[in-house]
Amino acid sequence: MIAKIQFIQGLDEKVLPDVKLTRSRDGSTGTATFRFKDPNILDKSTAKEGEITGMYLIDDEGTLETKDVNAKFVNGKPEAIEATYIMRSPDAWDRFMRFMERYSETNGLVFTKAN
Repeated sequence: MIAKIQFIQGLDEKVLPDVKLTRSRDGSTGTATFRFKDPNILDKSTAKEGEITGMYLIDDEGTLETKDVNAKFVNGKPEAIEATYIMRSPDAWDRFMRFMERYSETNGLVFTKAN
């Protein structure tokens, strides 16, 4: 199974996100902020599929889920989707990183460490 992201269950998001990661100094918690510019979920053709119910990160191990999903509007039109996934333990961080490794392999993404 390939790693994928969905906002409506059963409908894969095709636009690749910009992902920013932060982690506490002791490694106990972390946050991943996803930004999708002009995602296909905002296309009129996908409106009939249903409403956005969250962000679902799906891979071989199962599904990671967040309900913290917001649309960004410019001049009254949706332009981007931002979603935040919070990891509350080192195990949750490790699980998220395994998902991201699979997702990056599937989509040809690279990890760039901040300065």
